[in-house]
Amino acid sequence: MTIPTRVPVQEKARGYLDLMKLRVVELLLISTLPAMVLANKGLPGWGVTLAAIGGGTLAAGSANAFNMVIEKDLDQLMARTAKRPLVTGVLNTPEAFIFASFIGILSLVIFWLFTTPMATLLTFIAIAFYVVVYTMGLKRRTAQNIVWGGAAGCMPVFIGWAAITNSLSVSALAFFLVIFFWTPPHFWALAIKYKDDYAAAGVPMLPVVATRARVRVEMWFHTIAMIISSIVLIETAKLPIWALIITVALGLVFAYQLLQLRDNSDSYAKTAGKIFHWSITYLSLYSVLLVVAQLVI
Repeated sequence: MTIPTRVPVQEKARGYLDLMKLRVVELLLISTLPAMVLANKGLPGWGVTLAAIGGGTLAAGSANAFNMVIEKDLDQLMARTAKRPLVTGVLNTPEAFIFASFIGILSLVIFWLFTTPMATLLTFIAIAFYVVVYTMGLKRRTAQNIVWGGAAGCMPVFIGWAAITNSLSVSALAFFLVIFFWTPPHFWALAIKYKDDYAAAGVPMLPVVATRARVRVEMWFHTIAMIISSIVLIETAKLPIWALIITVALGLVFAYQLLQLRDNSDSYAKTAGKIFHWSITYLSLYSVLLVVAQLVI
């Protein structure tokens, strides 16, 4: 009989943090604060801001943790996920499930007590959508998984907006669409790099099942739609003309990066990696732009 190895407390604590995928959470929070600033027409109060950011972190972490519980079998097959805590044995499935449930419930309590009922409901929908619709429903079944499943990553916009107003608006929808159309080219660029991983796990990410030409066309479609949505948000939020000019400039840089992705290029995967990193920079700069533009009106 083999006696299980006792995992050090520090290593186990790190495992719980890894379950939350905090690097991914950072991207989600980039859209929460600008949405709150736009909804409030200025800086929101510290209380509601901390509640939305803290609750949002826990909610996203809960969804990510549930994702790892459900996809443990896939994570074992992919090199980039082979060090996740459930794969390495730092945590077991019951521990991860209890943790995911606890921080998910805690996030809803925080939103209910310190923000608004609509923000709380939207947070619950975001967690359920990511876990049930994307992870359990779409990811293993369709190459459009990240297109529709990515809607969960857009929810922080609605949640942040509703945390201030307990309602939504045309500007909130425009911001939602920015993230919605940004997500596929961002994620497909990463999937190009890890194409072999996804193929080994049997996950039909678009770069795995489609030609390079098809991937490039779909990335262009979503990029153009993202740029248009970004411009629409500037207009509906009635931000200054210089914000519109900078938005167009950021979009043109994104388009230039995508132009470098050529089907027959020897540096195809390397170029995709650059697009992935630029997409993060784009969203970060655009979010900062929204905040600054709103505050100087």
